[in-house]
Formats: sequence, structure tokens, C-alpha cells
Amino acid sequence: MSPEALATLHAACFEVPRPWRAAEFEALLAQESVFLLGDESGFALGQCAGAEAELLTLAVAPEARRQGLGRALLERLHTEAASRGGATTLLEVSAQNAPAIALYTAAGYNEIGRRRAYYRAPGGTRVDALVMSRAL
Repeated sequence: MSPEALATLHAACFEVPRPWRAAEFEALLAQESVFLLGDESGFALGQCAGAEAELLTLAVAPEARRQGLGRALLERLHTEAASRGGATTLLEVSAQNAPAIALYTAAGYNEIGRRRAYYRAPGGTRVDALVMSRAL
């Protein structure tokens, strides 16, 4: 997928955190530690640095949700991160994103921290980010 296609899908999925721009995707994908999994229906962007992996973002098109794609992408991310030497994986998620929190909890993630007022929502309100982790 092109950086433009990634940005378009990301914008269809997120207000909080704000959607990423094509240039941001392009810069991330230029890094050797970053990997992309998925297609036009959904993608996971991950990064692996030594024993620590991070889910940078996971986006599933609204019309493709509730069909197991997010879970499948997350499983693929775990497999790829482990193949790159990852032992644990981290992510952050808006405290208001109940569907994503349910997905991550079902996949074995536990909350390990909270970043108070981390994201800016439309209208200027602030939203906490949950930091979650699980062993690979």
C-alpha cells in the first residue's frame, strides 16, 4: 500500500489520535525496524527494536470491521515481531476506544500505564492513552 492509501484508510478510522499524514507513513516505512502487514481493508504497522516490539497503529476499514480482520492482523504482527527477535510488544490506545481495548485485552494485553491527557480530540478536549503490553 502506498503512503497515501495508508493515510486515507487511517483517516477513515481515527479522530483520536489524529489521522496520520502520508508523509508520516512514508517516513516510518523508510525505517528498517518498521514493518507493514495488511491490505486496503486493514493494516497493522509495527516496529521491532531488539526484544521490544510496538504496534504503531492498527486500522480496519469501517465496512470490514467485526469480521476478525483486526484480530488476524494483530496475530500476524505478533508472529512477525517474534521472528524479528521481539519478546514483548507494547501499544498505546485511546482510553475512549472500547472496541480496540476489548480486542487487545482478548489478545492477552494488560494495561501497564496511563498517559493522562495524551491525545487532543476534536474540539480541544484531552483524552488519556492506555499503555498496554503482552509477552510474545
